[in-house]
Amino acid sequence: MQQEILPALKKIDFLANLSDERLESLAAKAKSIKFPKKAVIITEKDETGSLYIILSGKVRVFSSDEKGKEITLLIQEAGTYFGELALLSDQTRSASVATLEKTVCGVISKEDFIHWLTLHPDVAINMLGTLSEKIRYLTEKVKQLALSNVYERTVKLLYEMAQKEGDVYVIHNKPSQQELANMVGSSREMINKIMHDLTKGSYIAIEDKMLKIQRTLPASW
Repeated sequence: MQQEILPALKKIDFLANLSDERLESLAAKAKSIKFPKKAVIITEKDETGSLYIILSGKVRVFSSDEKGKEITLLIQEAGTYFGELALLSDQTRSASVATLEKTVCGVISKEDFIHWLTLHPDVAINMLGTLSEKIRYLTEKVKQLALSNVYERTVKLLYEMAQKEGDVYVIHNKPSQQELANMVGSSREMINKIMHDLTKGSYIAIEDKMLKIQRTLPASW
């Protein structure tokens, strides 16, 4: 397990500059847990406090209301982590996390992490910088929801997910329309209309699980 978790810990921004010796002592506290596709790892308002490092697979971080309406805050893949906010406070979980495919996580309990952190207090300063960046990201997302319309948010998201290949932008593992709707805070029906019009206008092309942005997407719809 330590051989799997050590490279993953090195990818975590607030741990990246630590020596192998210091990271090995943290890796020794991790447990490997396998989750099937569509499993809920964390539920919003849970009182759990572990740190999760994704070793393989993909998860969705989301929030929901009493009526079950969801908005996706983040999609995370191998080499990333979640649950760090609960390490530094006694507050309940701020969001839910569910797997989008089979996922393996290295899990470090809050108690073990805090004990390790007391031995390496300089890491706390790095964590504060990382958390401030996450707050900025979520603040920008809230700003988009408040000030941009569904089409503008959809276009921004497509470009964020795409990689440039030659003269086109490509999303190799495109999300479903419902997943897109959850990410931009809209209905699947609205996303269906937008994607239909973009396809009809030859702005995008969809082939199996791949989406190509062939022309610059219009600024407005």
